[in-house]
Amino acid sequence: MKLILSAGSLYTLPLPKVFEIARDTGFDGMEVIISYDFQYQDSLALIRDLQQILPVASLHAPFFDLDGWGNKIDQLFRTTTLAMEAGIPLINFHPPSWMGLELKFWRWLNKVKDFQEEVGQHQVIITMENMPSTGAFKTNPYILGQTEKMIRFMQEKNLYLTFDTAHMGSSKANFLHDFHLFYDSGKMRNIHFSDYGYGREHLLPGHGVLPLTRFLNHLRQTAYNDALTLELSPHEFPEEESLIRESMAEIFNYLCKETRFNPPDGSYCPLADQRRGTSPTGIGEKGKKDQGEKRDGQDELE
Repeated sequence: MKLILSAGSLYTLPLPKVFEIARDTGFDGMEVIISYDFQYQDSLALIRDLQQILPVASLHAPFFDLDGWGNKIDQLFRTTTLAMEAGIPLINFHPPSWMGLELKFWRWLNKVKDFQEEVGQHQVIITMENMPSTGAFKTNPYILGQTEKMIRFMQEKNLYLTFDTAHMGSSKANFLHDFHLFYDSGKMRNIHFSDYGYGREHLLPGHGVLPLTRFLNHLRQTAYNDALTLELSPHEFPEEESLIRESMAEIFNYLCKETRFNPPDGSYCPLADQRRGTSPTGIGEKGKKDQGEKRDGQDELE
């Protein structure tokens, strides 16, 4: 199983710095969200510069308007083209929002017969992400918000899945039950990993209510050998780079322990272990004080 870091976890820092932190921690690669960094410069040149630091395992299509990237359909194709040119194996995109009146995007999606052929050209794996429920009534504002409908759509359209644990945890569904439905469909190719609780998404494991250690143990026992992508809110980390590195190494060590079978010498993640002990809390002792002051911050990831 590949351990990947979403660049959105530290989007307040420059992209090269995020890549350096991920590399030094020991992650296998990065997921890059197409954000404002890609508006006014050569996107391919930017990706290739970043690939010199650490491999890019996936691209996340924009989920907001970017100058020069067009509508949601254009964004999907442009992200796919960038992935092809840069040799990136997978992209992820959000389904249309009925609350956002993205009906043109929905009508186009319905016309696609085979996403891997018509969009990915059998060169890039095309995945769609399950989306969160929000508000007091836990309403999912996205089309395909129900697990069964999304699975049928993916099967009919040859579309793969990026499964987001926090998004699933936000719904009224049974987290592990619906995860198994998605997993058994054979469509899962990427997992966005974080906790959910108290109305907040993308929390560190243990800061929410989801059974994430059981979830990881299950993955370790299955044939899943694709990406596990850590996607956290930057508000889960302290501000100082040294404390960010400490926190990142601890959560990385936890992921290694829970997803990889114990080697004979008992070691898990040498890079993380060199930095400190093997606490699975996901945040360093010195960072906890800072973190406590940041818990009221709003989550900006989708």
